[in-house]
Amino acid sequence: MSATERPVALVTGSTSGIGAGIARRLVAEGYTVVLHSRSSVAAGEVLAAELEHAVYAQADLAVEDNRVRLVREAVAQAGRLDVLVNNAGISRVVPHDDLAAATPALWRELHEVNVIAPFHLVAEAEPYLRAAPRGGCVVNISSHAGVRPKGASIPYAATKAALNHTTRLLAVALAPEIRVNAVAPGLVDTPLTADWTAAQELWRERAPMRRAASPDDIAQAVALLVASDYLTGEVLLSDGGLNLT
Repeated sequence: MSATERPVALVTGSTSGIGAGIARRLVAEGYTVVLHSRSSVAAGEVLAAELEHAVYAQADLAVEDNRVRLVREAVAQAGRLDVLVNNAGISRVVPHDDLAAATPALWRELHEVNVIAPFHLVAEAEPYLRAAPRGGCVVNISSHAGVRPKGASIPYAATKAALNHTTRLLAVALAPEIRVNAVAPGLVDTPLTADWTAAQELWRERAPMRRAASPDDIAQAVALLVASDYLTGEVLLSDGGLNLT
């Protein structure tokens, strides 16, 4: 398959952790991947060279014109856009009962990156996704905190719940040319969660699968949604069955 024949996926927040796992999986599935990060430029360039069928673009998704530039740069570098994976997001740890610490500024910060940015990227990518030969595809990376009353903070969980409903609304608005789904992971083993001892213990003891997810587990779920020609409007909860207990 030549470079021009390979479909193209833009994966935000993809220089490490879940995003890098998704990027690796999509390259293996035959995609050219546009990697992205806010600040880890060197890591993005190294990963792009390693994956071969990948390029890198930097953007701060909290800034409106950066979001526009990212989509246009992705298309300029790769020639087309078939898939958008909105993986980038931010979290802040605030005890749920500490309402004073969940300030309006914190709410606005999380909402800008976790809800407005993914929506804006979809809006900017829409004409390119509509032109995709197989039809366009969007996968939003949400969280089980958007499904159950969990999460690092109430503002964080609320943004993920908003992203889940935005996923369903977009699935209706953009059908049938563009499918829109989400994956809602529980705990995922990454460098960020390496010292989350209590959460690791919870998943080992209570989740039917008896472990947290790996980035590859989430990447597999994303690949399933990308490969489907029919699924849309789904929020795929990927928490090893913890929601059942």
